[in-house]
Amino acid sequence: MSPTPESRADRPQRPEVIGDGVAWVALWSGRWILIALAAVVLGLLVGQLWSIVLPVALALVLASVLERPARALERRLHLPPAAAAASVLLGGIAVLVGLGFAIAPLIGGQVDDIVDDASSGLQEVQDWVQGQDFVSRDQIDSGIQAVQDRLGDSGSAIASGVLSGVGAATSATVTVVITLILTFLFLKDGRRFLPLVERMAGASAGGHLAEVLRRSWTTLGGYIRTQAVVSAVDAVLIGIALVVVGVPLAIPLALLTFVGGFVPIVGAFVVGAAAVLVALVSNGPTGALVILVVIVLVQQLEGNVLSPWLQAKSMQLHAAVVLLSVTLGSTLFGITGAFLAVPVVAVVAVVIRYLDEVVAARAGEVQEPERAEETVDEEK
Repeated sequence: MSPTPESRADRPQRPEVIGDGVAWVALWSGRWILIALAAVVLGLLVGQLWSIVLPVALALVLASVLERPARALERRLHLPPAAAAASVLLGGIAVLVGLGFAIAPLIGGQVDDIVDDASSGLQEVQDWVQGQDFVSRDQIDSGIQAVQDRLGDSGSAIASGVLSGVGAATSATVTVVITLILTFLFLKDGRRFLPLVERMAGASAGGHLAEVLRRSWTTLGGYIRTQAVVSAVDAVLIGIALVVVGVPLAIPLALLTFVGGFVPIVGAFVVGAAAVLVALVSNGPTGALVILVVIVLVQQLEGNVLSPWLQAKSMQLHAAVVLLSVTLGSTLFGITGAFLAVPVVAVVAVVIRYLDEVVAARAGEVQEPERAEETVDEEK
């Protein structure tokens, strides 16, 4: 049944429908352009203030890990906040320095050996692939040479120290000192920040902002602790496999596995590839295959058992998001950016999830998200 002339007159005409659609697209395009410009400006601002942003970010990471021990000292030993913060911070520094002195001799003199063995392993892979006629010799030579050059540069940089020159050393020292001071202040006075935010932002906005910050803080601390546990498990299991197979440099490779675990996906891939290449040189194809199988199994254990079990469901990030965030962070800010990329994205995910809860509540889909109350210890 076709519409009558009267009903057609009540409906918008085709030009009006198209115009409304174009106006909607233009409006939202303009909004997204403004959001993109704001993101660019924020990135440029972070780059200009990196000397301040870096110690603050590192201090927040350290404080999120050390907060629980500090609060435990306050409750059980009745220490003042300043004394508890200083005790936990100094204890952590002592542990790290002790581990550094114990581990440095094991790694320092063997980094070049790892690089040399990895380069030799690449050469063996090159010879094998050439014998199979998979690709041309020129393609293999150019690819292998590029990887070997990068390994050589990395080995030289690590062997000579991450920092070179008085200026870089001074800058790093200042960053470390500022980070430690900020960590102490965050542990001592951080609990006063949320009430201040609520008062300054007002009753409505302040409550939402404080809840987002509270959830972000919990997510950050949980992520760092979980990554440390997962990295330690990976390092122990892979280290045992390296020792059993008889691969030399097993302890340095296990330690590098632990450190690489803090850069998800990329760190495990790079260190795992180095371990396989070293095994290929020292133990032949069979040993390399065994190490490769162990690394794959350990990664499956981590991805399917350890991480889901140790981390809350809301903290999970898709592997693609993790990979892209690590890539972007390393491109913009080097190895520090790669380390901080996933925590930053995890906090951003918390903000997005909370906003989604608020939108759903105001749309009548669910109830208003509950806001966690401050504990008695935090109010003191």
